Amino acid sequence: MEFYNILLHAHKGFAYLELLLVAVFLILLLVTMFGYSGTISKLFRKVTLFTMIFFHVQFLIGIVMLISNITKGLDMGAVMKNADLRFTYVEHPFSMLIAAVLMTIINKKVKANDKLTIPLVSLGLVAIALFVFAFPWTRVFG
Repeated sequence: MEFYNILLHAHKGFAYLELLLVAVFLILLLVTMFGYSGTISKLFRKVTLFTMIFFHVQFLIGIVMLISNITKGLDMGAVMKNADLRFTYVEHPFSMLIAAVLMTIINKKVKANDKLTIPLVSLGLVAIALFVFAFPWTRVFG
């Protein structure tokens, strides 16, 4: 159980860094979008890269935690009937997986293009919306 607690604290600690990175990413996305030229800056590229990296690290830690809980004999029928458990074991991991995939696509597009496009902004906003939806606000700040 000690290994699980280490992972839990790491997952929770990285969550604060991820919140900061997502906030900076959103600000830079909006500044670039509403900027005169729409040119992607070096800072925006770096923030996008680090946001993607932290999404992946968080996801990998979370998957290890999820697998360790499922192997303990978790009853998925009971999980789906309980809203808190369903959020923890179904909605949170899958929403974060989709957000991590979208951040990977965004990072690839940001590296390849010099100008910010509307589809790229849309992907960024969807990734942030999924992150905000799936973030366990009460567990991290409660």
